[in-house]
Amino acid sequence: MTNQMPATLLFDGECGICREWVRYWQQLTGNKIIYRPYQEAVPDYPNIPVEDLKAAIHLIDPDGNVTKGARATYGLYSDIHPYSILLYLYRYLPGFGILSEIFYNVFSKHRGILAFITHLFWGRDFKPPQFQLISWLYLRLLGLVYLVAFVSFFVQADALIGSNGVLPLEYYLNAVKDQVGISAYWKLPTLFWVSCSDTLIKFVCLAGIFFSVCLVLNRLKIFSLILLYISYLSLVSGGQIFMSFQWDMLLLECGFLAIFLPWGSRIIIWLYRWLIFRFMFLGGAVKIVSNDPSWDSLTALNYHFETQPLPTPLAWYAHHLPESIHVAATGLTLIIELLLPFFIFTPRRFRHVAASCFILFQSTILLTGNYNFFNLLTIFTCLFLFDDAAIQKFFPQRLLSLATNTVINRVGLFATSCACLIAATSLYMGSVQINWVVNRDRNKDTQFSQFYRLLNPFGITNSYGPFAVMTQKRYEIVLEGSADNKTWQEYHFKYKPDDLDECPGWVEPHQPRIDWQMWFAALSRPEQQRWLLNLMVRLLQNSEPVTAIFAENPFPEGAPVHMRALFYRYTFTSYEERSNSGHCWKRELVGEYIPSVGIKKTD
Repeated sequence: MTNQMPATLLFDGECGICREWVRYWQQLTGNKIIYRPYQEAVPDYPNIPVEDLKAAIHLIDPDGNVTKGARATYGLYSDIHPYSILLYLYRYLPGFGILSEIFYNVFSKHRGILAFITHLFWGRDFKPPQFQLISWLYLRLLGLVYLVAFVSFFVQADALIGSNGVLPLEYYLNAVKDQVGISAYWKLPTLFWVSCSDTLIKFVCLAGIFFSVCLVLNRLKIFSLILLYISYLSLVSGGQIFMSFQWDMLLLECGFLAIFLPWGSRIIIWLYRWLIFRFMFLGGAVKIVSNDPSWDSLTALNYHFETQPLPTPLAWYAHHLPESIHVAATGLTLIIELLLPFFIFTPRRFRHVAASCFILFQSTILLTGNYNFFNLLTIFTCLFLFDDAAIQKFFPQRLLSLATNTVINRVGLFATSCACLIAATSLYMGSVQINWVVNRDRNKDTQFSQFYRLLNPFGITNSYGPFAVMTQKRYEIVLEGSADNKTWQEYHFKYKPDDLDECPGWVEPHQPRIDWQMWFAALSRPEQQRWLLNLMVRLLQNSEPVTAIFAENPFPEGAPVHMRALFYRYTFTSYEERSNSGHCWKRELVGEYIPSVGIKKTD
């Protein structure tokens, strides 16, 4: 069997922008195409007029068939990728071929405009995008996020879902199974169906820690990614209200896509970009459709730094910035979340602008609020908006060699088929989410919605959109215990605001989940917070895992007889008040949130 001769592309060798594009195509096609300036090839192709060669590129296939202009460009891309959609559209979409040739002729006659647009969108020394360094770096960073997430949950697992915790896992799984039957295994995918023991909960966390380290060290890569996703999905499914946050969903989605990243398919790169688009755009869309007056009037940041769940030390200073800065920053937030996400699907340089703005935006949130690994994971995922050439200058040569020498599996039919299936699922589910948010249409009777709900428990595509409605007043629930129902002692949390002597501190990337949940409890009625009543019961029992989450146990010798929850309004102090007292917070009692309760003793 003889090897087929490659096709030949003839171009204007005296045209600077033509040479730039030819260098780009050469890196894509390799030896599949022979590139020749028409000035030296004229004697070999006497049947092609020189004026035609000067006006447009010509592609001559091995059989001698000649195409030119836009048709030749699309034919070139079909040699790069046999399933090129451009050539298909040229052939079968009415009007596409005509418009393509019109635009080609315009740029051919005005090559200065073509050069300007090329350099504006792609830069002067543009190259085919590579993502080997990006993928290698992202997997290491994802391993660090997984490590933080598992360690953070491990140190509080007993207090959250342990047998002596606030919401024991065994009771929860039994209740779900009693309610929905055998379908519980699908609706609540978790390893804890095997056993609900505290030992297995800790083992899953420790396994997650171990495989996170393996991923960071580039060991057992795909196996580690699979086990990490399954382990974290198990914690999310079994963690109940404590694992229902958007960052947990984001980590699941990022972790699921990462399983397929080492296979080398560019489709997975685009799915990460689709994820960033949904994350950012939905974050802005929920603010608009909520009709919250603080977003409409651009006053949201007048309240945000004071009322967010766990402020950082910088939040106090940010809160006291001039109102004009708050208004401008609120407007920029909406622009970044609503407009810039569309830059993700534009050429290289505009996409880099969007990525840089997203990273700066997430960094400011990270500095003023303790959102555990949320902002870090978002920043890391923005790496996929760049390519290797854009970031390699920031890394030492030794690291570049290590990353580029890492073997990435060749993209085969199976890998491509899996990536296409994942892409179809993600595009569909993501589109449903955007439609639900933008049109506020959650019709649950359609087949599409049923399919969405079928896959939703696995967290492979999720909806996002924090702070749709801005909290304008900060209320805090303060727990107190008493041995005689007269003298009360306060339970001080380690992280959430309650002690006036303590200013906000740095918590991230750890997430104290009960501290966080107390913030949500203060926004709702007591009867909606069953877990809070359970927390108070555990304190009445002096449960060691639960008392350990507090700064100290005010009843170390014996359990309190009574518990109550008081409701306070917290506000930041002014500059003068802080200077005089040293306090960042001041508070006033609103009333009782939960009146005095106790455990009835039986004889």
